[in-house]
Amino acid sequence: MASLNRVELIGNLGRDPEIRYTPGGTAVASFSLATSEKVKTKSGEWEIRTEWHNIVLYARLAEVAGEYLSKGKSVYLDGKLKTRKWQDRDGKDRYTTEIIGDKLLMLGSKNGSIPDGSDDQPSNSQTHEDIPHDDTDPF
Repeated sequence: MASLNRVELIGNLGRDPEIRYTPGGTAVASFSLATSEKVKTKSGEWEIRTEWHNIVLYARLAEVAGEYLSKGKSVYLDGKLKTRKWQDRDGKDRYTTEIIGDKLLMLGSKNGSIPDGSDDQPSNSQTHEDIPHDDTDPF
């Protein structure tokens, strides 16, 4: 049986990336990403609906996010959905669905232009395809 777990998003960061490290030393970045769409309501008015996504990046991709991304930045993200189980302070089971990013493209730069590729600019694309990441929960 074939299956596919793939997510592609273009949106804006809702907060600066938070960088942590697993016990094995792997960098982990987490942040929220907002995607919006304009929809017509039953009354004929247009409204913007925003969906918030929890994003997690590992290894070098996490380091790049921590160094170059900040609240409000626009990015393209490719990844997969992952749900993890955890317990709250009362011992109740809780579940969080996150997007584990595999590819990140920074859309634009501080002055609003696309980076020109010079050595003082960050790479416009980073992936972690060949970097093993630690699936242990760093939180």
